[in-house]
Amino acid sequence: MRPVPQLALLLTTFIWAATFPATKLALEQVLPFSFLFLRFLLGTIAVGVVLAGFRQALKGDAATLRMAAIASAFLFVGYAAQTVGLRYTTASNSAFITALYVVLVPLFLRRFDARLWSALALAVAGLWLLIRPSAGIQEGDLYTLAGAVAFALHIIAVEAYTWRSDIASFSAWQLVMVTGVLAGPAVAEGFRPEAITFTPTLLWALVISGVGATALAFFVQVWAQRHVPAQRVALIFAFEPALAAWLAWLVLGEQLDAAGWMGSGLVTAGVLVGATASAPRHHDPLQP
Repeated sequence: MRPVPQLALLLTTFIWAATFPATKLALEQVLPFSFLFLRFLLGTIAVGVVLAGFRQALKGDAATLRMAAIASAFLFVGYAAQTVGLRYTTASNSAFITALYVVLVPLFLRRFDARLWSALALAVAGLWLLIRPSAGIQEGDLYTLAGAVAFALHIIAVEAYTWRSDIASFSAWQLVMVTGVLAGPAVAEGFRPEAITFTPTLLWALVISGVGATALAFFVQVWAQRHVPAQRVALIFAFEPALAAWLAWLVLGEQLDAAGWMGSGLVTAGVLVGATASAPRHHDPLQP
């Protein structure tokens, strides 16, 4: 196993973890879809500049556009649900619930073995302790759970399509498409650039989430799935919620009570068990 892709994935995991507290702070100044539109617009521009610098032309054939459109649909729903959810739940809760996509991927692929069922049991128990529905489920937790489902479907789509097109075209078209789709909800939400105060906090949040997570980290994910087995990719990503919780404590001063930490630990355990489940490396998950 080559170490460079794995080190790149570790950096990606840290960047994605940093987006949770960064987005939480940004949503105090701008509405969700306005922030998402700016984030993806900035990421798309950054990618466009890099591709232009390398004189990399994008493939625009029907097959590439179709694959990018399918993956983009899941990506849009995932980020929309997650970002809206962050307005109504904590950054640490959002990170741990989002991490359930690692368990959902083999579930949707119908890889039903003892390890998967153990992972699901741990994750569901942890989720229950984390959001404690008996005390009232937070609206943001439900949005975030919907986002985790969409992210799982996106990973499945990437696993299937990354071998059928070049990485640059498949990735860049997704950013372009999601940015275009986000323009509508942002305008409907009341997006007006001149009305936004671009404070240092908001600018840093856009740089971290737009350039770091949306442009750099997204390309690394797609590229790495050609070099690192899917279960190893998921295992590395499993550290994201723990990093996000630490950063939320450091940056936002968020605290989890005893039940919350126990639930978080169970979710992380479920994610780790689910991530190590065996799976064929080059099987097309969208084919029966």
